[in-house]
Amino acid sequence: MKKILVIGESCKDVFVYCDSIRLAPDVPVPILQITETTENPGMASNVLRNIISHVSDCEIETNSGWENISKTRYVHAKSNHLFFRVDSSDKIKRIDLNQINLDYEYIVITDYNKGYLSEDDILKICKAHSRVFLDTKKILGPWAQSAMYIKINDYEYRNSMPYITDNFKDKIIHTKGGDGCEFQGKEFLVEKIEVIDTSGAGDSFMAALVVKYSQTEDIIESINFANACASEVVRHRGVGVI
Repeated sequence: MKKILVIGESCKDVFVYCDSIRLAPDVPVPILQITETTENPGMASNVLRNIISHVSDCEIETNSGWENISKTRYVHAKSNHLFFRVDSSDKIKRIDLNQINLDYEYIVITDYNKGYLSEDDILKICKAHSRVFLDTKKILGPWAQSAMYIKINDYEYRNSMPYITDNFKDKIIHTKGGDGCEFQGKEFLVEKIEVIDTSGAGDSFMAALVVKYSQTEDIIESINFANACASEVVRHRGVGVI
């Protein structure tokens, strides 16, 4: 049996680093001069590349043609200030679960709520497999209760609060950025550091969590490792890898 399968939609992350030395004469906006452009696989494919930085036995099921879907960020090169982000609008085709092999030790669902995975799809995967780690942008509901662990950030947690029943409470890993995370009523704090860029930090956290759990089956040790990895990637600009 293979080790880890990542399921979720992917895109291309593009960072356009710019300099700006003056405002436009006709409107009060900065004139940008491009100095550097970087590209890397994003969303579920970023979770994959973080996992394989630690373990090689990992594969992905994602949308075909993801390279044509992009998130392009225009960033001030010196300060890393984000001017704006441009997302392409290509439609993502829904997954066909009949074509997916779930014969892996662990399943990682990275659901960006772009149409690749429905609530019913996630429910079916969780019902069919006992070791599913779920990261979703959807508001939680009964369809998510069969996941082994659910990682959501503070914004997502607040949106889901009215729907979080007792069936969820022991599963949710609630990440809080610079304040670490919470699990089963316990706070897992992180060292206060200078944050350069939070892009992709949640992907790195999820990847590190699954990697360590696949090695130890200790969720507390896994959370501490995930906190440490996420704290490291935010020290660097762009979407980092553990």
